[in-house]
Amino acid sequence: MVVVYAMLLGFGFVFALPFVWLVSTSLKADDAVFEFPPYWIPSRKERIKVDGKPRGLFTFRQQGETVKVVRLAESPQGARVRVLEPQTRAGEEMTVAPELLEPVRHIFFRWENYPRALKTFPFLLYARNTLYIAVLCVLGTLLSASIVAYGFSRVRWPGRDIMFILVLATMMLPDQALVLPRFIMFRHMGWIGSFKPLVVPAFFGTAFDIFLLRQFFLTLPGELSDAARIDGCSELGILWRIIIPLSKPALATVALLTFIWAWLDFMGPLVYLNDENMYTLALGLAAFLGRHGADWSGLMAAGAVVIAPIIVIFFFAQRTFIRGIALTGMKG
Repeated sequence: MVVVYAMLLGFGFVFALPFVWLVSTSLKADDAVFEFPPYWIPSRKERIKVDGKPRGLFTFRQQGETVKVVRLAESPQGARVRVLEPQTRAGEEMTVAPELLEPVRHIFFRWENYPRALKTFPFLLYARNTLYIAVLCVLGTLLSASIVAYGFSRVRWPGRDIMFILVLATMMLPDQALVLPRFIMFRHMGWIGSFKPLVVPAFFGTAFDIFLLRQFFLTLPGELSDAARIDGCSELGILWRIIIPLSKPALATVALLTFIWAWLDFMGPLVYLNDENMYTLALGLAAFLGRHGADWSGLMAAGAVVIAPIIVIFFFAQRTFIRGIALTGMKG
């Protein structure tokens, strides 16, 4: 058991590294972003004025003691430095090999990167557009996928299993292969330049969500549906009054996955939206990178703000999400 937890902790640490690096970089000064070796805790090099000019502070080991020096200039023999500590050698100048010098650093969080980054593009407008698309996608997916999954799991009709296999087969089609046909179809419908291509398909269900809900519905006792039918309840009534209330973990899982996908979707808005006032946050970050390519700390700050809602939602819904995944597929 200890080994299992150690492995899970190790994998969790590895998967958390990109986000930790994102937050760390978002709080660094511009000249500290590409320093090597990298520093995980944002910091900057200590500098003081010597002879009216800013000079870097360094330390190195000499004969077992740590010497603090200020770097004055470079020479063919090495770096020319002046000793500051210990006091007994203060003012002494010497030449040191550059690789022996270790810069003196202090922790420095550049919080102003966040407001500066969010002011460089209309963050609130893009966030509103993204939230509008994500909420409609979640509602459409829950409505369509639950109805179709109910038909595949609780209603008996000829060819049901064959049709379900065909639905699952659509998962083998890569999204890249469907971009051009969808674009041509939506262009003939006059939907290019609007949110419709991003929202309407969600109301027709997706194979993965249908599969997820269908597998969960199969775990519910069939006697509940039979008793409701005896009482005269319709199939839609059974779905709404019995199945839906008992399927909250699976529905929450589908809602969370759909919201994450819609919130972070880049390809769809890139293909169908051509008005900057309709851009989503993913497109806004891409535009930020194109206009402020050298401002990596600002880009990381904007990216951290975009990802933050996803992390908060998952943090509060993780118990329901994990339960929905764990119970799905227990019955085939």
